[in-house]
Amino acid sequence: MNVSEASPRTSAESKLSSAIGREQLVGVGGTLLLLALSIVALVSNVNWKLVAISWTAFGAMALGAPLGARAVASDHPLEPVWGYGLASGAMVTSTALFLVPQALSQNGRFGSLGIAAGFLLGYVGHTLGHRFTHLDVPIDHTAAELTIHALSAGAIIGAIYTAMPSLTSVLGVALVAHKAPAGYAAARRLASKGRSVTALLLPAAAVGLVALPVGIIGVAPSSGLRGLLFGVAAGVFLHVAVDLLPECTTGSETCPADFEGDAHQLQDRLRTHAALSSVVGGVVVVLMWLLVG
Repeated sequence: MNVSEASPRTSAESKLSSAIGREQLVGVGGTLLLLALSIVALVSNVNWKLVAISWTAFGAMALGAPLGARAVASDHPLEPVWGYGLASGAMVTSTALFLVPQALSQNGRFGSLGIAAGFLLGYVGHTLGHRFTHLDVPIDHTAAELTIHALSAGAIIGAIYTAMPSLTSVLGVALVAHKAPAGYAAARRLASKGRSVTALLLPAAAVGLVALPVGIIGVAPSSGLRGLLFGVAAGVFLHVAVDLLPECTTGSETCPADFEGDAHQLQDRLRTHAALSSVVGGVVVVLMWLLVG
């Protein structure tokens, strides 16, 4: 093999290996920091509910991630469509049922502003994200968006849920309903690119990374700031959910297919399954919401 032909490939493999190593370091580092903060919070007599919420959020996303990574090995054409469809449908619905009402209940005006700002922030970050492929950054843009969402939500959770009289089943459903599907879909996207899903441990831990320090310090933000931050969290997450909806067009990442041959028939079939799977994902969340409501 010609040296000039081998060098670019070797360089690309080396860069990918280096990026994977940094992603793993970021994910494990976030988990260890969450563990340390949890110990400090318990020793400081911070309400134990904050620790429980932090680890429930972590567990929900960590549960979905390996399922998404494993699903990449499947070569069935409908598997990615149903995987992304169910996950994104559940994410969109849980955003509307759990995240948006939280933002608006804190402050209607600034909550609405935050939702718009968060959605556009997610879009801008995603659209300009290709530039970061040329930079030496330790995290994929999908993981970065989920981290921003979790950090924003964690700031308010730390300030508000410390005062909650008890943990509610609605809160548990809210966490699982959007964290687990997000973990699945994001892990599938990362694994399909050959990236490490360990990076998702950072957004999984991010709720606690902010909520626990806020609870320890005892910060009490104004209603406007609470609404704005919750709105940003909801908007960013909604963008991630919409971005992961299977499009089923040529070259689509979330609905990969070879449209050679009877392209229109295959495309129509995949689109039907994409629509059905996203609706089913939403209906599952609605049923969970009704059962605990």
